Amino acid sequence: MGSKIEELLSAVKLGELIHKKDPVEEKKHTLICVLAIIGAVAAIAGIAYAVYKYMTPDYLEDFEDDFDEYEDDSEGEASNASNTED
Repeated sequence: MGSKIEELLSAVKLGELIHKKDPVEEKKHTLICVLAIIGAVAAIAGIAYAVYKYMTPDYLEDFEDDFDEYEDDSEGEASNASNTED
């Protein structure tokens, strides 16, 4: 009976030695997890920004078109004013 207990204890000790984790490996694992989380958050933020830019209408195009119309009108009025002075 004593030999069976000794065999069991030696097997447990052997298992502990085999499965013993190195503190450096645990730190690497933690670092990898943290970097993976940061990367996932950055990817989600990038996708959200791309969708926002795609879905948001470009109001500047309408503004530029209106501005061009006002330029054409003011140039025409200036040339008419110079013709009436003569």
